[in-house]
Amino acid sequence: MVVTIYTDGGARGNPGPAGGGMVVYDACRRLIFQKSCFWGIKTNNEAEYLAMKMALEWVKSNTNRYQITQMDFYADSQLLIYQLQGLYKVKASNLKSLWADCRQLLQDLNLPYSFNLIRREENSLADKLANQSMDSAYESKTT
Repeated sequence: MVVTIYTDGGARGNPGPAGGGMVVYDACRRLIFQKSCFWGIKTNNEAEYLAMKMALEWVKSNTNRYQITQMDFYADSQLLIYQLQGLYKVKASNLKSLWADCRQLLQDLNLPYSFNLIRREENSLADKLANQSMDSAYESKTT
């Protein structure tokens, strides 16, 4: 099965409280999984990478269950997508290990994949999950 995965990460401030979200659809565009996560104080770009890493780890854990044969990733971060496509170099030291983790997961999975840049409006559910994770972390500190 081909899975379509949307990811988004964000930080309130840069760096600041950061979170991310991921959404997985099957070949018929049915939602099969969604998740959000709060990561503490990170940069926006770190949060984007952590969301992608979370998605890759999900695929690794669920390849057999869903008989995944291909992964198509969508994100609205030009830096993330172009670095993972090899079009941009990874210069920031705080991103090098996250990039390497994602590349290693891709190698471990050994499945066909694509990375696709989309507009923010096309990434609304992953964006919503990322914002919910940041909101819930903020709310827990104020209550």
